[in-house]
Amino acid sequence: MMRLRYILYLLAGIIMFITYGCREDELVVPTEYDIIPELPAPGTSIRGFYLVNEGNMGSNKCTLDYFDYFTGLYARNFYAERNPTVIKELGDVGNDIGIYGSKLYVVVNCSHKVEVMDAHTGIRIGQIDIPNCRYVRFHRGMAYVSSYVGPVLIDPDAPKGAVFEIDTLSLKVTRKVSVGYQPEEMEIVDDYMYVANSGGYRAPNYDNTISVIQMVDFKQVQQIPVGINLHRVKQDAHKKLWVTSRGDYMGRPSRLYVLDKRKGTNQMIVTDTIPVACSDIAIHGDSLYYYATEWNNYTASNTISYGIIDVRTKEVVSTNFITDGTEREITIPYGIAIHPETGDIFVTDAKNYVSSGTLYCFTPEGKKKWSVRTGDIPAHITFLKR
Repeated sequence: MMRLRYILYLLAGIIMFITYGCREDELVVPTEYDIIPELPAPGTSIRGFYLVNEGNMGSNKCTLDYFDYFTGLYARNFYAERNPTVIKELGDVGNDIGIYGSKLYVVVNCSHKVEVMDAHTGIRIGQIDIPNCRYVRFHRGMAYVSSYVGPVLIDPDAPKGAVFEIDTLSLKVTRKVSVGYQPEEMEIVDDYMYVANSGGYRAPNYDNTISVIQMVDFKQVQQIPVGINLHRVKQDAHKKLWVTSRGDYMGRPSRLYVLDKRKGTNQMIVTDTIPVACSDIAIHGDSLYYYATEWNNYTASNTISYGIIDVRTKEVVSTNFITDGTEREITIPYGIAIHPETGDIFVTDAKNYVSSGTLYCFTPEGKKKWSVRTGDIPAHITFLKR
């Protein structure tokens, strides 16, 4: 197996050299490859995963990495080599990534577009222009993208945001609905979409609501007060919503909220506030994994923490899901994902925000399996099925 991987590594290098040599009019940065000592899980449906590196704002350095479990090759800066004719490559600040059907979607925030590729080859299919776009979700043949709508600018008069509906066949915008200020992540439960509004451009007058969109009519039908400066929203297996608040970076701390349906109705309400700081979450089974990189304007420093919550009891069952001390190697945790079949835990490290980051893979027991160098500010992961 290792000999085969070595041969594949050499072949990849030859292809890289040919691609680089044939390009005369523009410089194409070739893909770099690392061999990861990882075998695919027996009977797995997962081929590999993509990781989008945000790149620092204004640097036009959003890049795409890909890891293939069946070859053991980790490909760094995958997009540029597969799409050598695309001017400016992926663009400025990759904010989210997702796969739906045979297509891969990358939301590029400051380039105001969603790049669409073939999920198995990485070859570009097209783009959808959406202003100040943030996150993408999928439902019944459609893609949904949250948008700040206004320019990338701190402004107390910043406009309300919106969610755009996109036909995944034509890649055309079909509908749009106005929501709260500076909307972030979305989740869909029983044909209702829940959108976390941050109001981040209007600080210190943050938004504190979840917008509820009825999918059939694509209209906002409710706004649920939750907490200030909302960001993440994820659904567990019991159809509860877990929502993160970033706080105000001063006296009001980051918190995690639970929303559940009011008994006998379809109306969501806030049922619990979990007293932990939370930057990002990933749910696997009945375990919610979280980390916090909580910035404080007074101390000009971050407080970093990790933990696991049982979504049934809503109790913190561990104050660190990394059990071998490896968290001491991580400077700035910036993203988290769980392998849907093996339960392996992935954590990205943005380090100093301006140079290469690191991706860590841990066993479900929290032991480090491997790590690899990434692009700048590694952030969002999506898994590719065979």
